[in-house]
Amino acid sequence: MPFFSVIIPLYNKENYVENTIKSIVSQTFTDYEVLIINDCSTDASVAKVTPFVSEKIRLIHHDNNKGLSATRNTGIKNAKSEYVAFLDADDLWKPTFLETIKSLIANFEDARIYATNYQELYFDKTLKPLNGSENFTENFSVYINFFKTNLKQGIYNHGSVCFHKNVFQKAGLYDENIDFAEDIDFNIRANYHFKLAYSNSIQMSYLMQTENQLTTSSILNKRLPNFDKYEELTIDNFSIKKYLDFERYVLSKHTKIDGDINLSKKISSSIDFKNLNWKQKILLKLPISLLQIIYKTKLFLVRNGLKFTSY
Repeated sequence: MPFFSVIIPLYNKENYVENTIKSIVSQTFTDYEVLIINDCSTDASVAKVTPFVSEKIRLIHHDNNKGLSATRNTGIKNAKSEYVAFLDADDLWKPTFLETIKSLIANFEDARIYATNYQELYFDKTLKPLNGSENFTENFSVYINFFKTNLKQGIYNHGSVCFHKNVFQKAGLYDENIDFAEDIDFNIRANYHFKLAYSNSIQMSYLMQTENQLTTSSILNKRLPNFDKYEELTIDNFSIKKYLDFERYVLSKHTKIDGDINLSKKISSSIDFKNLNWKQKILLKLPISLLQIIYKTKLFLVRNGLKFTSY
C-alpha cells in the first residue's frame, strides 16, 4: 500500500496538467500513487496525461460531468492510502512537498490534517498570500487553530494540504450539492473534528492566471454553501462563529459585486458585525458601482505585483 494517495481532479486543463504531473513525479518522497479523475474533459487533457499512466499513476473516467466535489469524492473512494492529498491540474508542488507532509505526520501524532504554506503565481510574478503566515517564522512547524488563524486568505489551500482517511469518515465527503467554495465547506467540518499540523515552508505554487482563478466571472449561477447550518458548532466555540462571519462577509461582498443585492443582504443578515473590522464593514455598505471599481482596481494591481486587502 502506498503511503500517500494523490488525487488530481481533471477537467479541461490541457495546457497545464503535464507540468502538474511532473511536479508530482519529481517528489523527493516517492512512496505514493496518483489518481487522475477525468470529469469528462472536452479538450486534449486526456491525451496529455495518457503517457504518464502506469502502475503508479491511474486514470479514472467519469461517465458524465459531475463537478469538482464529486471528482474529489471519486478519488477518495478509490484511494489505497491512509493519507490523501489533492493537487488541481493547473497547480504545482515543490519537490519536497510530500517529504514535508511526511515529517508533519511523524512529528505531530495528534494531528490528522497536515498542511504547508504556498505561493501565488500571477503571470511572471510570484507573490506570498496575505494569510497570516507572516506571523510565523520561516519553515516553522506547529499545531494551529484553523478557525482562529484563518481570517485572511487561506492559511492553506487544497493543493497544500493532506488528510488522514479518518477525516473523511468522520467529517464526510465533499458536498456535491454546491459548486462554489466547496473547499471552505469541507474545511469547516474537517477542522472542527481534527487537529491541524502546519509547516510555514512554501511547498506549493498556486497558479492564479489560469481560467479558473484570476477572473471577474460571476458566481450567481453557482450553488453556494450555506454557512448557517454550522451555527450549532459556535455555541461553545467563539472562534468558529468569527470564522463563519468572515466567510459570510467574503461571500456577501462577492455576490454584491456580481449585482445581486438581495442575496448579498440575505448572506450578511447572519453576520455579527462585531466580528468584522472597519474596512470590511465599510465595503459591505458601499454601492455596487463603487465596490466594482475597487474590485477591478485590485485585480489590476495584483496583475502588476501589488496586493492590498480588507483583512
